[in-house]
Amino acid sequence: MSLIIRKPGILTTVRDLGRVGYRALGINPGGAMDTVAARVANILVGNDENLAVMEIYFPGPQIEFDRDAGIALCGADFKAESDGRQFPNWSSANVSAGTLLSFDRKLQGNVSYLAISGGLKVAEWLGSSSTNLVAAMGGFHGRRLGAGDRLESVKSNAVTDVSAGVSVRPRYSRFPTVRIVAGSEFEFLTAASESTFLGEGFTFTKDCDRMGYRLSGTPLHLLHERQMVSSAVTFGTIQLLPDGQLIILMADHQTSGGYPRIGNVISADLPILAQCGPGDGVSFALVPIEEAERTALQFESELNFLRIGCRLRNQYAGD
Repeated sequence: MSLIIRKPGILTTVRDLGRVGYRALGINPGGAMDTVAARVANILVGNDENLAVMEIYFPGPQIEFDRDAGIALCGADFKAESDGRQFPNWSSANVSAGTLLSFDRKLQGNVSYLAISGGLKVAEWLGSSSTNLVAAMGGFHGRRLGAGDRLESVKSNAVTDVSAGVSVRPRYSRFPTVRIVAGSEFEFLTAASESTFLGEGFTFTKDCDRMGYRLSGTPLHLLHERQMVSSAVTFGTIQLLPDGQLIILMADHQTSGGYPRIGNVISADLPILAQCGPGDGVSFALVPIEEAERTALQFESELNFLRIGCRLRNQYAGD
């Protein structure tokens, strides 16, 4: 089964959950921006959660299926339509040969994920199918998808129509409060800047991409000027820039940095952050690491219920 890109989107790439074990070599994981949406989309069609999916930004592509296929869409709502009929978000469904899937309007969020039953047959690089645009490796020839590109599916089986419950859907918002744990240099902030950081809101600037989201707000200050030694950073690290503004590192973050790390967004709230964009706003709530761990474990428990339910539904459908 093939998927044919009839019209390209602004940025459509192949992603999985990222490549691990290579940060010491300067190679970041580079996986999906919204890992929850990517995982749930795969679960809904009966795939392993780490199989390759399409990551779609708006304006999105127009995709033709040359055979019947089971698919799922999760994440941002771009008012997807298949042959003039609305395709439900956070749901799986079957499409027939010749179907054209398009994305008509941006309703909520910034990035959507399309999973195909059986997964996409694409090149791996260092154990991952995620596209590294800088290295031009992984995914579909190491680049974004363009008009005329044809992606092969390993195999595509029919799926039952399933929707993900609200318990596993991140609470997307254009103005979220995201939870953070204190970073290694949090205590370097002045008392006034600490109060500003946790008490005021910040705006996402136009300089937002898969590498990092720059924020605009009241400048923050350190107790003393310091020369920082480059240290490890990760997805969700909040760095204080020399001009007093903030940047939040995202999925394509560098592996180390020399700016003060004043916080890190907890894993449960990274998908909420990933769906924000220029002009949106964010505020921060400091939580203990125990809460971050408890929230992550609770989500995995909820996801496991969905995983078991989808497995049983698809198993009975095939019998």
